[in-house]
Amino acid sequence: ITSGITTTTTTTTTTTISTTAMLTEHALLRLFQLSSAALPIGAFAYSQGLEQAVALGDVKCRESAAAWTTGMLERSVLCLDVPVFSRIQRALSDGEATSARRWNDYLFAARGSAELRAEERQVGSALARLLSKEGVAAASPWVTDRRVTVATGFALASVAWSAPLQQSALSYTFAWAEAQVGAATRLIPLGQTDAQHVLSRLIDRAAAGIRAALARPDDELGSSTPGQLLLSALHESQYSRLF
Repeated sequence: ITSGITTTTTTTTTTTISTTAMLTEHALLRLFQLSSAALPIGAFAYSQGLEQAVALGDVKCRESAAAWTTGMLERSVLCLDVPVFSRIQRALSDGEATSARRWNDYLFAARGSAELRAEERQVGSALARLLSKEGVAAASPWVTDRRVTVATGFALASVAWSAPLQQSALSYTFAWAEAQVGAATRLIPLGQTDAQHVLSRLIDRAAAGIRAALARPDDELGSSTPGQLLLSALHESQYSRLF
C-alpha cells in the first residue's frame, strides 16, 4: 500500500512539473514571437529620430550608432518605457482596467513630437489588432483606441500568455533594440557584423538595467532625451526620407 501511494504521488508530481515546464516553454516561445522583427505591426517603418541624426551627420558609424542607441536605452526606454510597461502589465493582471488605461495614456503623452505619437498610435493599434485575431480577447477594446501604446500591446500579450514580468519586459526591450539597430543598418549603412556588435552592447546594457527599471518609483519616471524630440520634429519635414 505504501509503495502504491508513493508511486501515485511521484507520478502526479512528475505530471505537474511537466505541465508547468510546458506552460513556461509556451510563454517563452510566445515572447520570441512577440519580439520578432517579422511581427507584422509596422515597427520597421520608423526610426524614432535616428534618420534625422544620420542626415545631420551626428550618427555615421558603428560607434556613434552604439552611442545613440545606448543613450536612448538608458535615458528613455529603461527609465520610462519599461517601468510604465510593468505598471500596465500588473494592472491588467489584477483586472484594474482603469489603472492600465491611465498608465497607457501617461506613456502616450510622454511622446514629445507628432511623429512619435503617430508611431505609437499606429504600431500600438496594429499590435492590438494582431493580438485580437490571435485570440487575446482583452486586446479587442484597444484596437480603436487612438492612444494605445506598444507597451500596452506587450502587456496584454504577456498577461494572456502567462509570461513573467521580467521576461516580458526584456522581450519588449529587445524588440525596440532590434528595430533601432535595423534602422541604423539601413541608414548609415552598417554591415551585419557591426550591427550585431551594436545589438550586443544594447543587450548587455538592458540585462544589467532591467531590474532597476522595474523597481523605479513613480516619482522617478521620465525620459531625458530632448535631442531625440528635436530630431524627430525636424524629421517630419525632412526632404528625402526612408522612414
